[in-house]
Amino acid sequence: MFRRTFWFTAGAAAGVWATTKVNRKLKQLTPESLAAQAADKAVEAGHRLKDFALDVRAGMLQREAELGEALGLEGPPVDNGQDRELPAPRRRAALDHTASPTTTYSIPTISYNRNEDH
Repeated sequence: MFRRTFWFTAGAAAGVWATTKVNRKLKQLTPESLAAQAADKAVEAGHRLKDFALDVRAGMLQREAELGEALGLEGPPVDNGQDRELPAPRRRAALDHTASPTTTYSIPTISYNRNEDH
């Protein structure tokens, strides 16, 4: 008799547990629940995107300050209408602009006749 009572109780408990699990899953799959989950995910993605944009902005301001310091542009702005002078260049220009203007360059001619060599 004790065995039958034990197995009856175990079966009833398993049935209650399975029914509860199925009902929870069905509630998660209702249209209202799916819409709420999608809205929560969108809000979370928006927060992540905002944090990323703030990190990018902070990095941009830091890099801008480093470049301004390296170029000697850090200083109070001139309000009297006069332009500030640019700092002297630190490197030589890559192109030599002192070449004589009489230098001629030859451009190779290429035939674009579609009927050639066919």
